[in-house]
Amino acid sequence: MKHHRETEIKLPAQERKQVGKRLSQLGFKVFEARHLESNCLFDFQDLRLGRSGCLLRLRIAGGENLLTFKGPPLRTRRYGSRREIETRVEDAVLLREVLKNLGLQQIFVYEKHRTTYAEGTRADLHGLPQVAYDETPIGDYLELEGPEKWIDEVATHLGYSPQEYITSTYLDIYFQKCREEGSKPGNMVFKGRKSRLGFVAI
Repeated sequence: MKHHRETEIKLPAQERKQVGKRLSQLGFKVFEARHLESNCLFDFQDLRLGRSGCLLRLRIAGGENLLTFKGPPLRTRRYGSRREIETRVEDAVLLREVLKNLGLQQIFVYEKHRTTYAEGTRADLHGLPQVAYDETPIGDYLELEGPEKWIDEVATHLGYSPQEYITSTYLDIYFQKCREEGSKPGNMVFKGRKSRLGFVAI
């Protein structure tokens, strides 16, 4: 189990190969090769977790199942920062059954292809500043996680300004995009492919 204070931002991304080349010039290496992530958010029927700014997520990626709890956002200048508790789970199906019996239900499923970059050579990303390139059904994003000063420096080297920082979750970004397009919200998954969480995109 890991718990720490997570500080991160998202940025609208440029083409993946171009970003990868620039990160390599800055001393970053691919830490996790491009892989599919399937994520499921859970909440009670009255959505009390979401209303309090909390999040409970089951992530299936790279042969691992990760259960993550994120606390309400902490006050910062322009970064997304919150307490995070995360643990590996052996049986995702059994876990979902436990959550269901506790009164929690699936409220949102989202997928992305993620490539993770880091400057260090450790075997574990925990606590290591990192850049993730996320390819999602609604566009590509960079996610920078680390100390605030580090985030500013890396973002500047990549050609971004603080005005471009995004602190919203993918749930918030997706629903905002649906409102802008006048489309009916559903789940943020790749069409025509059966999700590893058992959801079929429509």
